Amino acid sequence: MTRQVSGSRTIAASAPEIFALLTDPDKHAIVDGSDTIQRARRANPPKLELGSRFGMDMKLGLPYRITNTVVEYEKDRLIAWRHFYGHRWRWELSPNDDGTTEVTETFDWAPARLAFVFDRSPIPGRNKAAITKSLERLAQHFAQ
Repeated sequence: MTRQVSGSRTIAASAPEIFALLTDPDKHAIVDGSDTIQRARRANPPKLELGSRFGMDMKLGLPYRITNTVVEYEKDRLIAWRHFYGHRWRWELSPNDDGTTEVTETFDWAPARLAFVFDRSPIPGRNKAAITKSLERLAQHFAQ
């Protein structure tokens, strides 16, 4: 069983420009297609790298806080973080010859502690829609 949903889009920006945005937790709300990120927590590192822990103030009905850990990292190519339940959000960047970048965002619940719960819930479908919106927001950000 595949326990991932993804979306890809060509963005009119270089991989280093996009990566700089994705590794700055203060900027995550700019591209959040789920509209759940309210703001980054104050104690976050200025730039994320492998092992970085960062927190967000969130709201999905009720406000809550979440702490993430960067678990995959390749400069200007890949970053992924996991939530406390183990599921991951992954961003992969593939530079194109024309200066644009193919960006793929993935919600991966295969490593989640209770993956079967995600299998039977609407969360993957909602996250797939949020990925599409996140990629649209990313494209709009770099089109300015």
